[in-house]
Amino acid sequence: MAKKTNNNDILLSLIIKGIEDVKGNDIDILDLREIDNSACDYFVICNGNSNTQVNAIVNSVQKTVSKEIHEKPWHVEGTENGEWVLMDFVHIVVHVFQKHIREYYDIESLWGDAKITSIENKY
Repeated sequence: MAKKTNNNDILLSLIIKGIEDVKGNDIDILDLREIDNSACDYFVICNGNSNTQVNAIVNSVQKTVSKEIHEKPWHVEGTENGEWVLMDFVHIVVHVFQKHIREYYDIESLWGDAKITSIENKY
């Protein structure tokens, strides 16, 4: 079990780095481990300013994770329109939104019992 947590910590830090490298905004980490029947351990949620930036964030995360720990997401969907892209790394699911789409769906409120950690924008 400790190894999984360590791997999750490494993967989380690489996902955050990939988002920050292309100036993704408003990064939140939702810890779902204490919630019954959750689909994964963590959600990472962020937003970009356009479909181009959303796809750049997705590409940056994939490249960063692949380069450092040779892992790829199990599934990616939403890149066609770049409004909401979901990247499923099995234990961690990354949601990359355009800001207005994130506000509309407000998935953070759907997981109100989750512990949320916000990462301050570096720029």
